[in-house]
Amino acid sequence: MLIGISKLISPDLIKILMEMGHGDEIVLADANFPAASVAQRLVRADGHSIPELLKAILRLFPLDSYSSKQAALMEVVPGDPVETPIWTVYEDIIHRHYGQNQPFVGFEVVERFAFYERAKKAYAIVATGESAQYANIILRKGVITAHAD
Repeated sequence: MLIGISKLISPDLIKILMEMGHGDEIVLADANFPAASVAQRLVRADGHSIPELLKAILRLFPLDSYSSKQAALMEVVPGDPVETPIWTVYEDIIHRHYGQNQPFVGFEVVERFAFYERAKKAYAIVATGESAQYANIILRKGVITAHAD
C-alpha cells in the first residue's frame, strides 16, 4: 500500500495507469462485458463497482482535454427498454473531480459492436463487478502538466 493511493487501485492497475500515454484508452467494464476475450491487457477488479473505481482512478489520471469527448459509453441497443442512471453517476463524478478547472463536455455514445472493436484497441480493460447494464465506460488519458504534482 502507498500513501495517497486508494486501496481500490491494485498493483496491476497502477502499473497500467502509469504505462499509459496521452491518448491511450482504458475500459472500465461491467460484469457482463466480455473483457477476457477482448482485452490486450486485462486487470481484474471483480469485487468493485465502476463508480468507486472511477473516483479512485480520476485522482491519478487526467482525462484528455484535447479531445472533444474524453469518455465514451456503450449505446443502449435499440428497442432495449433498460434505463441507464449510472451514466448520470459517472457524469457527476467527473464534474465533481474536475469542477471548473477542466469542464467536462459530455460522453461519446458508441454503438455496441463498435464499442467492442474500440475496446479491443484499448490499452487495457478493467473487469469489474459492476452489475448495472450498459455501465461500460472508456476513458482517454490526457497530458500530465507540470503543475499536476
